[in-house]
Amino acid sequence: MSTFQCQRCGQAFTVPPAALEKYPSWQPKLCRRCRGPSPGVGRLPAKSGQRAEREPSSRRGPTSSGRVSATSEGLLTLEEVLATYTDGPTTGVFTDGAAHPNPGLGGWGAVYVLDNRIIAQEYGSEPNTTNNRMELTALIAGYQLVPAGTPAVVMTDSQLCVDTINTWAASWEKNGWKRKGGPIKNLDLVQKLYQLARARPDIELRWIKSHTGYRWNEYADALATAYRRARP
Repeated sequence: MSTFQCQRCGQAFTVPPAALEKYPSWQPKLCRRCRGPSPGVGRLPAKSGQRAEREPSSRRGPTSSGRVSATSEGLLTLEEVLATYTDGPTTGVFTDGAAHPNPGLGGWGAVYVLDNRIIAQEYGSEPNTTNNRMELTALIAGYQLVPAGTPAVVMTDSQLCVDTINTWAASWEKNGWKRKGGPIKNLDLVQKLYQLARARPDIELRWIKSHTGYRWNEYADALATAYRRARP
């Protein structure tokens, strides 16, 4: 049985080998409890040739809205993202992290925009990491992009990261950075991000849904996967 970490509650869960063999590119994000009965949430990906519900298309080409899908298969460049997408918030900090496979080689990206204009951006990669470490690294960089005293909204598609900082970290700190469910994963990054969040009460950390065609969320995704486009 392969073990994964739920991006909503943070608990470890297992997936039968048969399911992973049937869907070799699937990276489950939610445990059974968090997935619940809600339609389309945490479902298995579609088989080859089919389209998964509420998931981006796995090929580069026109979607039903005439756009190009920015997926891990398409790996759109920054220029292609800007030419393709126009929807979504136009001001804020957008972050994303990825590892392929997970764990494995990964990357992160953060972009700070005001009225659809890029003010600053950062991105990087690590040779042996995880999705969650890259998401946290991207958020740390995102907070650091905002000038001192400037209110802002920092956005991530990782519900786990948002819950960690906005809900759980305060009690973990009071308990000496311990929790009942076991060791806190990625504690070094969690502590650093939490310190930044406490020092910047003028910054709101907010969840944003991934791959919905929002320009700057897709742009952050392209920054996070830049390491893969650069590979031969």
